[in-house]
Amino acid sequence: MLSPLDDLPIHQVAETMATVGTSDRNFYDRCYFSMHGSTDEFFMAMGLGQYPNLDVTDAFICASYADKQTVVRSSRPLGLDRLDTRVGPLRVEVIEGLKKVRFVCEETEGFAVDAVWDGTIPAHEEPRMTMESSFGRQTMNTMRFLQTGTWTGTLMLDGREIEVTPDRFGGNRDRSWGVRAVGEPEVGGKPTMAANGFYWNYFVVRFEKCSIVYMCQEDGLGRRTLEEGVRLFPDGRVEQLGRPEHELRFTPGTRMVTGATVRFRDGLVLEGEALRSVHLARGSGYGFDADWRHGMYHGEDLVVQRVDFDLSDPAMVPFPGAIVDHLGRYTTNQGDGEGYGLLEVMTMGPHPQYFTAWDDVAS
Repeated sequence: MLSPLDDLPIHQVAETMATVGTSDRNFYDRCYFSMHGSTDEFFMAMGLGQYPNLDVTDAFICASYADKQTVVRSSRPLGLDRLDTRVGPLRVEVIEGLKKVRFVCEETEGFAVDAVWDGTIPAHEEPRMTMESSFGRQTMNTMRFLQTGTWTGTLMLDGREIEVTPDRFGGNRDRSWGVRAVGEPEVGGKPTMAANGFYWNYFVVRFEKCSIVYMCQEDGLGRRTLEEGVRLFPDGRVEQLGRPEHELRFTPGTRMVTGATVRFRDGLVLEGEALRSVHLARGSGYGFDADWRHGMYHGEDLVVQRVDFDLSDPAMVPFPGAIVDHLGRYTTNQGDGEGYGLLEVMTMGPHPQYFTAWDDVAS
């Protein structure tokens, strides 16, 4: 099956570009962005994904502001033209590869974005992320890169127009592709969820002169399968910080993170405070909502929806440890000043440092 991409000299294997390198239904190709104004006024996550083996593409913006969270989301059949990133009112345009990207959400029930992302550091390739089920099936195998940067453009937040300027508005982005659970739950066979839990931290912080990235993936026994600790500079230098050790702080009676301390082997201590939360597990497709998951088929017509949530509703957390993206305010013990960025946490199941069972919460 030919597509417009086949006219470009980018082939990697003896197949058309419509055929990805695996027949796994869970193959995906996705971008993620965050946006904030360096205050706790609002925090927003945006994304767009393609799922060639499911013939679906979808996109979303998820805004946390005042006392609510609003999601604008859209989905359509992917078709053969993967250069077409429009999903109804939402689209992503690569202006300059690895440097400048435009994110657009045409006005939809009081929400709109038209902003250009400029990377403040070179894109950084992350360690490969893998995970297996309890019986050995590989359920995750992804490549990713990340970047910190600034935004320039306009934002309409529930009817309120905001000028987006690079002196205040920043965030991070990542691009990932490979295999991870998408679409409707698979039917039949043994469940593939890791039997003993999943622990994930992902902190991406921009300071005035550098960015610091920390990530850690462990299972319910505390066994570490991925880690990263780097300081990234605008001129491309990468400073390895050594093994990170984490200490999360939670609101009692929940698994909601209020802050974190990360100590690296080289002596750097990163302190983070959670200012505002985006519950990615509700409405955006990253969770387990029955009506909307990444790659879920919604029929042959375009679907566009706005969904509102009350941040004070306990149901915002569908299960203990569901993924939450926080806007974090950060400092270090090495004079980096004050920085802002992503403080992402997921703690499903037990963990020897924090929780004894799947339904355990902080005391």
